[in-house]
Amino acid sequence: MAANRRLNSTIKNSLNLERTCLECNTEIRGRVDKKFCSDYCRNAYNNKLNKDSKNLVRNINNRLRKNYRILDSFHLKEGKTRTTKTRLLDKGFDFEFITSLYTTKKGTTYFFLYDLGYLPLDNDYYMIVKRE
Repeated sequence: MAANRRLNSTIKNSLNLERTCLECNTEIRGRVDKKFCSDYCRNAYNNKLNKDSKNLVRNINNRLRKNYRILDSFHLKEGKTRTTKTRLLDKGFDFEFITSLYTTKKGTTYFFLYDLGYLPLDNDYYMIVKRE
């Protein structure tokens, strides 16, 4: 049994080519398919790799999240309330960012951010609604 362990250890050592961490270039020990020396290096490497492609998505998601919080800050009585365009803009609402449109049979178009939406009314008023 002990001879078997020594043989396995010798085989592992002979297969152990000098592998280095893709992030910091230090020697890697452990599994044969291991690419990074630590979780920190793995995360740092992947963050650098995805930085440019995810910047746009991150910025859009941040705008959508902010718009959602603004709509959610209006206490909806019976699932809806009214407000002015000025009040929305003062809170930082950006009308360019929505997640979907809903058009009724009558042709009225609601602009939605997930389950909260708004309907433009006359005189710069907006109806804020919650989809059930």
